[in-house]
Amino acid sequence: MLIIRHGESTWNAVRRWQGQADPPLTERGEGQARRAGDAAQAHGPFDFVATSTLQRARRTGELIAQGLGIEMLDGEDGLSERSAGEWEGLTRSEIEERFPGYLENDQRPPGYEPDESIIERSSAALRDLAATHAGSRLLVVSHGGIIHALERAHADTGKWERLDNLTGRWFNVGDTAIEPTGKRIALVSDGGPPAPPDRSYA
Repeated sequence: MLIIRHGESTWNAVRRWQGQADPPLTERGEGQARRAGDAAQAHGPFDFVATSTLQRARRTGELIAQGLGIEMLDGEDGLSERSAGEWEGLTRSEIEERFPGYLENDQRPPGYEPDESIIERSSAALRDLAATHAGSRLLVVSHGGIIHALERAHADTGKWERLDNLTGRWFNVGDTAIEPTGKRIALVSDGGPPAPPDRSYA
């Protein structure tokens, strides 16, 4: 499965932590998704597009599926973004004001979903997809938090690096392990934020 991050959302554009909130794609994000559908052909062929249930992933998947001329499957709750708890809806400056020192010391607020939780639920969703569509190649539209956690579960992926919109990587989905393979793949060249990257933005 090629698992990628969705296109730019309205909250991505203003650097607002999303978590499981459900903002739509921006016009730029829709354009990214359309171009990603064309670019994905070089990495296929794909049989299906799967997505999380959040609209920024669903719309991205819809546009990619149209570009590839393939079916989009029902949304998967288990592939939805990590809950950011009390940080959902806040910008970095608002977080620093309300939770002083948290970002600097790599602390997280009440309700922030840990890696163990999102790895467990996303892995279950990916294994269900693999079992239901055995022998198929899937392009999966999910979220940065999900992909980062699946990468961090393996020591060979190196240090944390920001994942831009419409960027992801291949994962081998097995019964006992879900392992990243190869390098990250950027389906568009403008998947980064319009402003300089923020290490603490998710």
